Amino acid sequence: MNYGIGDILTLLGSLGLFLFGMKVMSEALMKLSGTRMRAFLATTTSNRFFALTTGFLITTAIQSSSATTLMVVSFVNANLLTLTEAVGVVMGANIGTTVTAWLISILGFKVKMSAIALPLVGAGFLLSMSKRAQIKQWGLFTIGFAVLFIGLQFLKDSVPDIGSNPDALAFLAEYTSKGYLSLLLFLGIGTLLTLVIQSSSATMALTLLMTFEGWIPFDMAAAMVLGENIGTTITANIAAFVANYQAKRAARAHLIFNLLGVTWVMLLFYPFIEGVAVVIEQLEGDSPFIKAAAIPIALSLFHTSFNILNALFLIGFLPLIVRIVEWLVPEVVEPEHLLEEPRFLDKASMKYSQTAIKALSDESVRLLENAAYKVLSHGLRVHRKDLESERHLKEILEQIDTIEIDIDQFYSTRIKRIYSKILDYATQLQQKFTLDDCEIETIRNVLVADRLLVQVVKRMKPLHLNMDRYLDSDNDAIRREYNTLRRHILKVVRLIKHIGPVGESLFLRKHVLGIKPKHAANT
Repeated sequence: MNYGIGDILTLLGSLGLFLFGMKVMSEALMKLSGTRMRAFLATTTSNRFFALTTGFLITTAIQSSSATTLMVVSFVNANLLTLTEAVGVVMGANIGTTVTAWLISILGFKVKMSAIALPLVGAGFLLSMSKRAQIKQWGLFTIGFAVLFIGLQFLKDSVPDIGSNPDALAFLAEYTSKGYLSLLLFLGIGTLLTLVIQSSSATMALTLLMTFEGWIPFDMAAAMVLGENIGTTITANIAAFVANYQAKRAARAHLIFNLLGVTWVMLLFYPFIEGVAVVIEQLEGDSPFIKAAAIPIALSLFHTSFNILNALFLIGFLPLIVRIVEWLVPEVVEPEHLLEEPRFLDKASMKYSQTAIKALSDESVRLLENAAYKVLSHGLRVHRKDLESERHLKEILEQIDTIEIDIDQFYSTRIKRIYSKILDYATQLQQKFTLDDCEIETIRNVLVADRLLVQVVKRMKPLHLNMDRYLDSDNDAIRREYNTLRRHILKVVRLIKHIGPVGESLFLRKHVLGIKPKHAANT
C-alpha cells in the first residue's frame, strides 16, 4: 500500500470539504431560526426536563452541539440561564448531536448521495441568489448539505483499502487486541482528533468511514465515539476562558457530565456493545462484530443509546453536579479596582442580541448599585448599609454623621468611564443586530435610566455641600427642611431598590421624565 503526501493532502482536502459543508449548513440553519431559537432557549428551560428537551430540539435543528453549547455559555455569561438550566440543555445537546451520525450512516453509506449531490448544489445556488433572506438561507443550507456528502464521498475514495495490505492489517491488529488498553488508546485517539478538528461530527464521520473500510473493529470504534464525547467539551471550555465564573461553571459541568458518562459506560463496555450488536443483528441481519458494513448503523445506535441513557441516569444527579462545579469554580468577588471597569460588556455577550441587551442592563444595574447608591447615600450623609437596611427612615435621619466623599473624583473614576462604555456598547449592539420593537424599547429604557442616573450624581455635589452646611445649622427651620429633603430622596432610592432592575428604568421614565411606556398606554 503506497500512500504518499499527495494522498494525505487529498484526505485532508476531503475532510475540509466535509467540514465546510457542515459549517455552511449549520450557519444557514442558525440564521433561519436564530432569533426565535434563542428566545426559545431563554424561555423553555424552567425545569431540568424542559431544558433537556430544549437542548435536543435546538441541536437537532442546527446540527451542531458545539453551536448549542457555545450559545449556552453565552447565555449563562449574560445571566439569561441558570447553571442548572444550562447543564440540562447540554444534556439534551448531547442527544441531539447523534442525529448527525444517523444522517451520515444512512445517507452516506446506505444511499448513493453522490448521484444527487451536484444537482442539489445547483438548486441551492439558484435559491441562494434570491433577494429574500429566508429563501437565500435555504439555498445555502441545500449547498452545505450537498457539499457535506460530496466531502464524505471524497473521504471514502481517499481512504486506502486496508484488506489488500497484510502488513497494515497486522500493524492495526497489534493495537486492537489488547483489551481495555486498546479501548483506552482509541478513546484517547477519539478525544485528540476531536480536539484538533474541533468538530465531533467530523470525527464521527472519520470513525464511521474507518469501520466501513475495515480499518478498526466495532469495539474500538465505540471507544473512539466515547473519546469524541470528551473532546467536544473543549470548545465550550475555550469559549468560557474569557467569560465570567458562571460561564466557566457551565463549561466545566459539560466536561464533568460527559466524563461521568464515559466512565460508567467503560465499566459496562462489553455488555453494552454486545446488546447493541444483538439489536442490529435483529434489524439488519448482520452482526457488527462480523460484517464491517453493519458497523456504521451499529455505531450510530451505540452513540444515541449511550447519550440517552447517560442523560436519564445523570439528570437526577444534576443538583449534585451543580454543587461540584460550584466548588471547583468558586464565585469571584469583584476587587475594588475593577469597579472602575465594565464587567458585563464583553465580546462574548455581543454574540447574540438577547445576551448583549442583558449585558447592557446588568452593567447599568451594576453602575447603580456599585457607584450611584454610594454617592447618593454619602451625599445625604447616610451610610450605605443604613440605606439598604430595614431600619426606619426617622431613625436613620436622626443619626447625622460627617461622611467624606469627593464626588468629582468618584464620578470621574467610577461612573463616567463605565457610562461611556455603556453608550458605546449600545451603539454597537444597534448597528450589529436587526432588533424588534420590544428590544429597541428595552435599550431605550436602559439608556434613559442611565442618563438620569448620571444627572442625579452630577447634581449631588452642590446638594452634598449644602447638607454639610445646613444640617449642622443652628436654624431649626433650615435644618428641618433639609431633613425633609433627605427623607424624600431616601424614600425614592429605597423604592427603586425595592422594584429592582426590571422596574428601575420604567420607574424613572414614568415618574421623573413623565413618559408613559407604550405597553401601558391603556392601563
